[in-house]
Amino acid sequence: MHAEAAHPGPVVSIKGVGKTYKSGHTALKNIDLDIRRGEIFALLGPNGAGKTTLIGIVCGIVRPTSGTVTADGFDVLTDFRRAREAIGLVPQELSTDAFETVWSSVSFSRGLFGKPRSDAHIEKVLRGLSLWDKKDAKIMTLSGGMKRRVLIAKALAHEPRILFLDEPTAGVDVELRHDMWEMVRALRETGVTVILTTHYIEEAEDMADRIGVINKGELILVEDKATLMRKLGKKQLTLTLQAPLDAVPESLADLPLTLADDRQSLTYTFDTQAEETGIAALLRRLNEQGIDFKDLKSEESSLEDIFVSLVHGDRA
Repeated sequence: MHAEAAHPGPVVSIKGVGKTYKSGHTALKNIDLDIRRGEIFALLGPNGAGKTTLIGIVCGIVRPTSGTVTADGFDVLTDFRRAREAIGLVPQELSTDAFETVWSSVSFSRGLFGKPRSDAHIEKVLRGLSLWDKKDAKIMTLSGGMKRRVLIAKALAHEPRILFLDEPTAGVDVELRHDMWEMVRALRETGVTVILTTHYIEEAEDMADRIGVINKGELILVEDKATLMRKLGKKQLTLTLQAPLDAVPESLADLPLTLADDRQSLTYTFDTQAEETGIAALLRRLNEQGIDFKDLKSEESSLEDIFVSLVHGDRA
């Protein structure tokens, strides 16, 4: 019985979650994250960052060492069945029931979650994933792309409110990628929350409402995509100085200038969307201050750059 408005607040709430394995390897450190109902949330991070471990914990497959998680208002440890019913998971690896037909495998998934039979729902899911003409085919006869579609169909069979896609497009053809995104957008229209992990930056940029960046088991940033992209719509002008500076002069403190650690260069950040870059005024004011530079270069940041600087930045 799904009372959709029964649980106001976040659809997934992760508080203080850590995971250390017996080997001593710490996969996650003190993760706090609330996922809003009906959003597409991308968890971005390099391989081995802890993305799959975090999903495993929310889905009740991995037991956290510390912290609590609720899904659709239910604690994933103390109320596992109710929490898990709310979740659809599309795992990375193609583990499927090779000898089953597509129809029976997807129908069986629905039954696993105690949902009454609904041929109409299964048909809708299969049609939405371009699997309808393969409904009687044995899974082992399908291509890798089609098997991936079957995994998605199985995850959607029980009408979950939360869908996890773990690296959904790794090794997937362009057509399936396109179909998958169409489906994700359509699901969001129906109020399903979609959480995807990826190391493809374009995927997060294209699809997500919010982006979380995870690295070495730590969540290092959670931001609305629009905000992140605004930060990205920036260019940097780097001026290599003739003589090192001890600090940015007081008289230039109103400008978006940062002095490099080696004090040999100044970086001026400006918005590429703005009418005026302010570079002419900057150069005039530097001249007035008697600050000479010997080289000047400009670069535009992309989500890739931000990601790399976050992941390889000054974080020990």
